Amino acid sequence: MTRKYFGTDGIRGTANEGKMTAEIAMRVGMAAGRHFTRGEHQHRVVIGKDTRLSGYLLEPALTSGFISMGMDVVLLGPMPTPAVAMLTRSLRADLGVMLSASHNPFHDNGIKLFGPDGNKLSDEIELEIEKRMDNGYDQHLVASAELGRAQRLNNAVGRYIEFAKNTFPKHLRLDGLRIVLDCANGAAYRTAPSVLWELGAEVITIGTSPNGTNINDNCGSTMPQTMCEKVVETRADIGIALDGDADRLIICDEKGKIIDGDQVMATIATNWHENNRLNGDALVATVMSNLGLEKYMESIGLKLERTQVGDRYVVAAMQRMGCNIGGEQSGHIVLSDFNSTGDGLVAALQVLAVLTEKGRPVSNLFKSFDPYPQLLKNVRYSGDVDPLEDSHVKQAISDGESSLNGNGRVVIRKSGTEPLIRVMVEGDDDKLINNVARDIVASVQSTVQSD
Repeated sequence: MTRKYFGTDGIRGTANEGKMTAEIAMRVGMAAGRHFTRGEHQHRVVIGKDTRLSGYLLEPALTSGFISMGMDVVLLGPMPTPAVAMLTRSLRADLGVMLSASHNPFHDNGIKLFGPDGNKLSDEIELEIEKRMDNGYDQHLVASAELGRAQRLNNAVGRYIEFAKNTFPKHLRLDGLRIVLDCANGAAYRTAPSVLWELGAEVITIGTSPNGTNINDNCGSTMPQTMCEKVVETRADIGIALDGDADRLIICDEKGKIIDGDQVMATIATNWHENNRLNGDALVATVMSNLGLEKYMESIGLKLERTQVGDRYVVAAMQRMGCNIGGEQSGHIVLSDFNSTGDGLVAALQVLAVLTEKGRPVSNLFKSFDPYPQLLKNVRYSGDVDPLEDSHVKQAISDGESSLNGNGRVVIRKSGTEPLIRVMVEGDDDKLINNVARDIVASVQSTVQSD
């Protein structure tokens, strides 16, 4: 399946060049608008963005493309990705769009598309949109009297705040909790602090002063050290870090120790299982989740179902299996009782619900299992040759798997958002997994250098 524009999470690239220009954005609007124009009703698309400077470039280009196809455009301004998914459903829109490159630095941006059900598009629909972008996307322009209109939804922030608050158990409050909240200078800088404060918490904020270029800059879920230090400094009960578009979170305990998405999923799943809220007797995660999570789920009589990397694949498996919890080690947590995609704030509220109910420190609550040693390495590549198809690389992978002898895993994949080969080796022997990772990385690097 050859994909020219779309990766594992929409279209992404450096702003104002390559795949992330105003022209490409307009073509996406025209092609997607044409694909989702069905029936005689007045069609509608919802567009949100994070706080990147390039949002000012891409938003009007997308708007022009949709309007040229006769679609009305509802502009949300800076809003979390899950808010766009929720409002797409709430406003009965035919399509939702989020402009964000998630945890990437400000000079990148991306275009994520949601169907009318608030779910990310399937591979098949994305490929169909790609075909339209390159073949006759401008052949179905509507007559001048049928052009769409654009308007801003002034109460979008308030709508999402109330939605998020309603996911928190009605009988609980956050009174007495001191929370350090890092919004990554991103899309949740207005919504997340308001939700936690209105539910009763004392909120100490980081990353709530976006300027267009400081999104994810030494802050957020991929750089949580500042949050951890602030938790210790202020004697907070918990730290919560979101990423640039607020669809993922990482937390730290009262001692400033990081707790990743695997531990968060394990704790929420256990709590929901105890309260007869867990559907499917299973948790859905990706191949990157720790083997310790899988063993823990088995120990309490539940199953871990693995998918390829990407939260839309997690969501697809959840729907197929009837599960209501899924996610990724990186902190994308999908709770389908509430939303159709990863929602960092809603996941944080479920974490806080467990913390409030149990009345125990985070360091005690969110330690369901001891993770297996796991080593992650990235190898940058370029060119048309796929390193993973090289016979020497295949042999190195095979040798590594044999060395682990069933007591670990090797996961090698191409990043869907960057030109990287990601090498993950996991097992119960630190020295062995280091040796296996070193040999595979060396083999990939040798292939890349000879390309």
